[in-house]
Amino acid sequence: MKFDTSSFKGLSFGAVSGAITTLGMMVGLDAGTNSRVTVMLGVLTISIADALSDALGVHVSEESEKKNDSKIWKSTLSTFVSKLFFALSFLVPLFFFELNIAIIISVSYGFALIGVVSYLIAKKQGENSNHVIIEHLFIAVIVVIITYFVGKYFALLNIT
Repeated sequence: MKFDTSSFKGLSFGAVSGAITTLGMMVGLDAGTNSRVTVMLGVLTISIADALSDALGVHVSEESEKKNDSKIWKSTLSTFVSKLFFALSFLVPLFFFELNIAIIISVSYGFALIGVVSYLIAKKQGENSNHVIIEHLFIAVIVVIITYFVGKYFALLNIT
């Protein structure tokens, strides 16, 4: 399947951003609450709010570059649809597995998704795919580690 530049930009941004944002939120909420319902509600909420927010951000960014309306709307819609789809896809393991297993599956799935998109981006740009994949996965790992410890910290505060 071949995408034009505007659609590919939105799709790749939506997939990677959706994965990193959702993983961070999931890992943090799990570490802080250990509640399947809380994590599921977090995924649903972030899927909608962040997809709309990022789509608007891409739209405004594209407008600032004075691109034509067709390209602006392709980027906007592909960002929204891909971000919403990929973020919501993290609900699937939560429906079928215990929370701790669902989190492990989600982190694995999210890292795989980031790896595949990073590979496609590198190939499209003619860059070394290993370097791009490692760079993007490194950032994702940092997000997961930080949000895990933030969740654990708030769990220690025992705020309810």
